[in-house]
Amino acid sequence: MRRAIELAKKGGGYVHPNPLVGCVVVNDGEIIAEGYHEKYGEYHAERNALTRCQSETKGASLYVTLEPCCHYGKTPPCTEIIIEKGIKKVYVGILDPNPLVAGKGVKRLQDAGIDVEVGLCADEIRELNKVFLKYITTKRPYVIMKTAMTLDGKIAAFTGDSKWVTNDESRKMVHQLRSEMAGVIVGIGTVLADDPMLTCRLEGNYHQPIRIVVDSNLRIPVDSQLVKTAKEYRTIVATTVISTEAERNGEISFNCRRFLDSLRSLEMTGLDVIQCTEKDNHVDINDLMTKLGAMGIDSLLLEGGGTLNAAFLEAGCVDEVLAFIAPKIIGGADAKTPVSGKGIDKMSEAINLQDIDIQNINGDILIKGKICSQE
Repeated sequence: MRRAIELAKKGGGYVHPNPLVGCVVVNDGEIIAEGYHEKYGEYHAERNALTRCQSETKGASLYVTLEPCCHYGKTPPCTEIIIEKGIKKVYVGILDPNPLVAGKGVKRLQDAGIDVEVGLCADEIRELNKVFLKYITTKRPYVIMKTAMTLDGKIAAFTGDSKWVTNDESRKMVHQLRSEMAGVIVGIGTVLADDPMLTCRLEGNYHQPIRIVVDSNLRIPVDSQLVKTAKEYRTIVATTVISTEAERNGEISFNCRRFLDSLRSLEMTGLDVIQCTEKDNHVDINDLMTKLGAMGIDSLLLEGGGTLNAAFLEAGCVDEVLAFIAPKIIGGADAKTPVSGKGIDKMSEAINLQDIDIQNINGDILIKGKICSQE
């Protein structure tokens, strides 16, 4: 099963919003076939393994990280090929919470006389598929908030200079993470300050995330790198709703007219512009999460500045935090921090992390943790 887990990881970045699944077939104590879900819309792990197998599969055991599907979707049911190939026993890591499966795959196999065992390496597989498990049950993206700060908690000098807070190895890790997530999201402040590309810039053929900008008042410059490369890399700008009724009645203000002119100009560049409901004069983050989920975006790397990070945390939309801490001190009362906003009144109100993991990244310290439930 651990070999199946390693195979599953190879699909990272290419199967959104499907799960990462690996499969190993064993007969007479030897591995005779392997497979994994390689790309969204293509064959699942079990079918890849069994159709490529050159050995006899009758009486073999099959190890798969996620419960085999039993319904027709973009591909045929995996349960059927398992039955056809004469598999005797199936080891399943975890059940699939997708309502179309949810135990039905196991039952289909058992009804066909196949012995099924569930729960092997379950904790590792749940962690591997944390994105899928959230998305399939809530239809909202799994959000990882990434921050990079100095030892004194600053993300830039008081002048705004931020190149670079962390070392090369830490930045490579971030680019790898970009390639594994469906989207990377920043606020308009980051765009105006840094003019980023937000692409994965590792050598090789890596998946490129969808680039998303939260821009309530539609201030993104048409000559920014994001706009100029929107036809090459999918880019979404999330903004607030402007009343078309007011425009039709000739009641629109100068600012609203400027907004609508910008909207039309941006849409001509290849950008996707989505209009969200407004909350406190800004994009409502919860509405944005619902809309992105409906678009099939199952995961986001939040690389915002302090304002957007605070908005996501206040909205309860962060699932996990990756905090890179560089062994540097820069000071400055006005130097920006990873999370701004109003903040809390008491330490007892702090957002806590659990499942903490700490790594030394060539001198930088990476602290990873899941947001504790607020319930």
